[in-house]
Amino acid sequence: MLFNSLKYAIFLPVVVLLFWCCPQKFRVPLLLIASYVFYMSWRPIYVFLILGLTALNYFAGLLIAGQPDRKRMWLTLAVVANLATLAYFKYAYFFDETLSAMLRPAGINVPAIPFDIVLPLGISFFVFEFIHYVVDVYRGGEPVKSFPGFCLFASFFPTQIAGPIKRYQDFVPQFLSQPKFSIACLDEGISLILLGLFKKVLIADNLAFFVQGGFANPGLFTGLDLWLFTYAFAFQIYFDFSGYTDIARGSAKLFGYKVPINFNLPYLAANIADFWHRWHISLSTWLRDYLFVPLGGSRCSKWLNYRNLFLTMALGGLWHGAAMHYLLWGAFHGILLILHKEFQRVKEGVAPMRCVVASTPGKIASMLLTFHAVCVGWVFFRAETTESCFAILKKMFFLESAQTNSLAMNLFNINYPLIYPSVFLILPLLAVGHIAMGYIDRHGLIARVPRPLKAVWCFALLFIVITFSPDKSPRFIYFQF
Repeated sequence: MLFNSLKYAIFLPVVVLLFWCCPQKFRVPLLLIASYVFYMSWRPIYVFLILGLTALNYFAGLLIAGQPDRKRMWLTLAVVANLATLAYFKYAYFFDETLSAMLRPAGINVPAIPFDIVLPLGISFFVFEFIHYVVDVYRGGEPVKSFPGFCLFASFFPTQIAGPIKRYQDFVPQFLSQPKFSIACLDEGISLILLGLFKKVLIADNLAFFVQGGFANPGLFTGLDLWLFTYAFAFQIYFDFSGYTDIARGSAKLFGYKVPINFNLPYLAANIADFWHRWHISLSTWLRDYLFVPLGGSRCSKWLNYRNLFLTMALGGLWHGAAMHYLLWGAFHGILLILHKEFQRVKEGVAPMRCVVASTPGKIASMLLTFHAVCVGWVFFRAETTESCFAILKKMFFLESAQTNSLAMNLFNINYPLIYPSVFLILPLLAVGHIAMGYIDRHGLIARVPRPLKAVWCFALLFIVITFSPDKSPRFIYFQF
C-alpha cells in the first residue's frame, strides 16, 4: 500500500475516523492492528518477521534492564540477532556474489543460493530502531513495559516502510500521554500530506522519467548531458524522500503524534559535514550515535578519527543497498568528510584563508562546491552498475561527446539547441522550490497560516497534483532500502 495510492487515500481517513471515535483504551490496539494490516497489504507472511523481531527486542530490553550483571550478554545477543536478520534478507546475495568473485580466480566455485530471498519492506529502518532501543536501555534508559506499546513503536504505519527512524524516548511518551483531538493537528496533517504528494507526484515522478533515460543509457549522451541528468536526480531524490517524510509526518499528525523532521535545506549546506546535519537527519544521527561513537568517535587520535569516519560512512552506504556502488557512495562521503576535517585544521592556522571562507563570496563558493560534491556522490548512488558509474563520471569530468548527437534527439526528438534552455530554466525553479519548501518546513509555517487560506492552499495543491501528475507514479526511492 503506497502513500500515493488510492488504497492509502481510503485506508488513512478510515483509520483516523475510527481512532478518534473509539474510547481511549482502544486507540493503541486500533493503531497496532491498522499498522499490521498496512504491512500485510504487501506480503502477508512477513508480518511474522516484524512480530518475531518485536518480541525478541521487547524481552531483550527487559532482560538488559532487569539483569545488570548480564546486560552486556543480552545486548550482544539482541544486536547480533537483529543484524543477522538484516544480513540474511538484505545481503545474502551480495555476500555470495562477492565471495564467488574473490574465489573464482583460484578455481573455487561457490554454490549459488538455491532459493529466492525477497527483501521485506522497511527491514533496514525497523532493525535500526530495534538496535537503538536495546543500546539505549543498556546505557541506562527505561525499558518499555507495555508490549502493545512497544509493538506500535516498531510498526507505526506512517514511519514503517522508510522512516524517519524514531527514538523510543520521543515516541513512547506520546501514546502514554493520550493525545487529544485537535483541529490544528488535523489542519497541519492534511497540509503536510498534500505538500508531500505535490513533491512526490508532481516534481519527483516527472523528473524520474527524465533521469531514467539518462542513467540507463549513458553512452548515448555527452558529458554536459550527464551533468544535467545528475542535477535532475539530485532534486528527484530530495523531493521524493522529503515528500515521503511529509506524508509520514502528516499522517502521524492526524493521530496527534509527532515524528522527527528529516531534512533541513540540505542543498544549502556550507560544507559536507553540514550537509549530513541536514540530509536524512534521523539516519545520520543514528550512524553518529550507534556506529561512529562506539567505534571511538572523535575522542582518539586523528587517524583513528578518520578511520571511524570512513567506516561509518562506508557502512552507511552499504545500509542503503547490497551493491558495490552503494558502498562506494558511502566511502566517497567518508573521504569527503576526512578532507573537510583536514581543510578545517589547515584553515585554522591560516588567517587569510579564514577571512576568505567567512566572506560572502567564500560562503557561496563553499555552498556550490558542496552541492557539486554531493552530486558526484549521487552518480555512485544512482548508477545501475559500478562500471556504469565510472563511465558516467569519466564523461562528466572530461565533457566527452556522445555516440549520437544529443540528449534532445535521443529523448525528445527535437532540435538539440532547444532542450538546454528549457532544462536550465527548470533547474533553478527546482532550486527555488527546494529553498521555499524547506523554509516552510523549518519554520513550521503551515501551522501558522489562517484556516481559510490554508483551505484554499490545500485545494490548490490537490488540484495541481491530480491535474499534472504523470500517468504512472513510481514507488518512493527509499522503499527499496
